[in-house]
Amino acid sequence: MLLDAGLIMIADTRTNAGVDDISSFRKLHCLADTEDRVIYAASAGNLSTTQTVISMLREGIPTGEDGAIMRTIAEPTSMFRAAQLVGDAMQLANATVGKALASIKISGTSSLLLGGRIGNAPPALFLIYSAGNFIECKPDMPFFQIGETKYGRPMLDRTIKPSTPLPEAMKIAFLSFDASIRSNLAVGRPLDLMVMPASPTSKVLTRRVGENDPYFNDLSARWGDLLHDAAATIPDPPFMADLMQ
Repeated sequence: MLLDAGLIMIADTRTNAGVDDISSFRKLHCLADTEDRVIYAASAGNLSTTQTVISMLREGIPTGEDGAIMRTIAEPTSMFRAAQLVGDAMQLANATVGKALASIKISGTSSLLLGGRIGNAPPALFLIYSAGNFIECKPDMPFFQIGETKYGRPMLDRTIKPSTPLPEAMKIAFLSFDASIRSNLAVGRPLDLMVMPASPTSKVLTRRVGENDPYFNDLSARWGDLLHDAAATIPDPPFMADLMQ
C-alpha cells in the first residue's frame, strides 16, 4: 500500500509445488538498507526465478556480452531507475532459469513488488511483471497485490484510500490476509511486514507475525464474530417468506 502517510509491504511465507509439497520461504526481501536508500521487494510465482532475481540485484547484473560491468541495487539514483534494474534482472532470469523450466514444461513466471525510497524522495511502489515491464502505484489505486489476490482484495477495494492512516491500513491488511489464509491453503503465516513512514527521518518498522501472534489471532476471531453479527442484522430476502408459510 502506498498512502499519504507512507508505505506498507506484507508477504506471507508459504510456497507449494502441489498439495503434498508445501514449504516456508521468505518472500519479503530487504535489497538495500543504507543511509541513502531503503529498498524492499516482495515476490510471488516460481521460487527459483524470484530467488535468481533477488540474488542478481544484490550481487550484480551483467552488462554486455562479456559481463565485465555488474549493476547492483546500490547504484540507481531513483526508485524508477531501480524498477528498471529489477525489470532487467527479471528478463535475464527468464532467459536462463525460465527457459530451462520451460524445456520441462514447468512455468517459471513470477512477479515482484518493489518499494522504498532513495535519498529524501517520498516512498514509491512498483509492480514488476514477469516480462520485466512495470507500472507505478498511484493515488487512484493506492495498493498492489501479487500472488493469491482474489480472497483478500474485496477488503482493500472497500476500505483503502490514500488518506488511510498507517495503523488503520495495517489492520485492514491483516484482515485481507486473514481472508486469504482461511480460503486458500497456499497462503499462510508467518507474515513478514515493512512499514516506511512518509517522512525520510522516520524509522522503518519490520516485523514477523507468527502462528501464535496474539494480535493477529484476536483480530481474526473478532472479525469472524463481527461478520456473523452483521449478517444477522440484515433482513432476510422478502421472497423467502413464502417458503416459511
